[in-house]
Amino acid sequence: MTTVRLPLFPLNSVLFPGLVLPLNVFEERYRAMMRDLLKTPEEEPRRFAVVAIRDGHEVAPSAPGMPDPTAQPDRGPAAGFGPDPLKSFHRVGCVADAATIRERANGTFEVLATGTTRVRLLSVDASGPFLTAELEELPEEQGDEAGALAEGVLRAFRQYQKRLAGARERSLSTGVDLPDEPSVVSYLVAAAMMHDTPTKQRLLQAPDTASRLRDELKLLRSETAIIRNLPSLPSAELTRSPTSLN
Repeated sequence: MTTVRLPLFPLNSVLFPGLVLPLNVFEERYRAMMRDLLKTPEEEPRRFAVVAIRDGHEVAPSAPGMPDPTAQPDRGPAAGFGPDPLKSFHRVGCVADAATIRERANGTFEVLATGTTRVRLLSVDASGPFLTAELEELPEEQGDEAGALAEGVLRAFRQYQKRLAGARERSLSTGVDLPDEPSVVSYLVAAAMMHDTPTKQRLLQAPDTASRLRDELKLLRSETAIIRNLPSLPSAELTRSPTSLN
C-alpha cells in the first residue's frame, strides 16, 4: 500500500475531484500551512488534503466560551477536534492542488485550489504547527454501465436545474456544455446538488462511478419531484434561504 503524508485542512463541506475550492485563510494553524506550502517550488504541486468534519468545529473558538466566560478557548493545530482528531473527520477526503496562494497585508491568505484525487485518511499528526495526515490514494473504478448511467444522470440533472430555477425564481443559464465522461459527471452533479454534508460524503466515498451515479439518479428524481411542488409556497419563503453548491 502506497501512502503519502500531506497537510490536512478540515472543512464543514465536501471537496470533489475536479471542483474548485476558494479559501479565505485566517486562523494561525492554516496560515502556517500556507506559509509552508509556499516553500514548495512553483513548478511542483502545492498539495494538501481536505476532509469533511464529522464532529467538531471548522473554526476554533477565539474567545472565552459559555457557560463559563473565564474558560480559555482551545489552541493548537487540533483545536476544536477533541483529543483524537482522527475520530472527528470522515475517513475519505480529496487532495487539493493550490494553484494560487496569495498572502494579504494582514497576514491572511487568499487560496484557490482544485480537487484532484480521492484519498483515505489513515492517521492524523497534531505534533506540528498544523495538522498533517497519512493518506492512501483511492482509485476511481468505473463499475458496470457507467456510461449509460451518466447519460441518465445528465438528463435528470437538467430537469433538476430547470425545476430549481423555477422554484427559486431565477433564470437558468443556457448554452453551457456539460461533460460526458462518467466520473466527471458524477463529481460535478454531486457537488452541484443541494444536499447536506453526510449525503455528499456518501457520494464521495462511493465504491465506484456507477454506484455514485445510481445514487445520484435516485436523489435527482426525488428532489425534482419535491421541487415541483415548491411554487405553491409563498414566494418570500422560497427566496429567503441561500443556495450553496458545496
